[in-house]
Amino acid sequence: MNYGRLVAAAVAGTVVDAIYGFLVYGMLLAGEFGRYPNVYRPNDAAPVFLMCMFCGIFVAMLFAVVIYSKGLEVGGAGEGLRFGALLGVFLGSLFASVSYGTLNIGRKLAGLMAVAGLFEWIIVGTVIGAVYRVNRGSRAA
Repeated sequence: MNYGRLVAAAVAGTVVDAIYGFLVYGMLLAGEFGRYPNVYRPNDAAPVFLMCMFCGIFVAMLFAVVIYSKGLEVGGAGEGLRFGALLGVFLGSLFASVSYGTLNIGRKLAGLMAVAGLFEWIIVGTVIGAVYRVNRGSRAA
């Protein structure tokens, strides 16, 4: 395993995920989240919460890249897209169903979160695949 590529792919995945999160969850779905003011933190919440969130995302990306590298066949963005789609279905459905079961949110928001999570991981997986490249001479990355 190439640790430099692992960290580079995790950083790229974190940045892309943060941009996606801001655009989709922070802007596109903001009105839907706003319907549940007693469930979610307000937009002016303390920055420490965001720092914890971004650190957690980076750690998750490190492990996503490790998982990706262990199942690597040919590498590249196409394989990353397939990897992201698999993780997207897994995490999108898990996160949305757990959120719906434990938070005071409606079915519409839970469904939107599942769809958004699927596309989030398709994009992030594609970036991981594009950044974490294999040596063509060997399967070992």
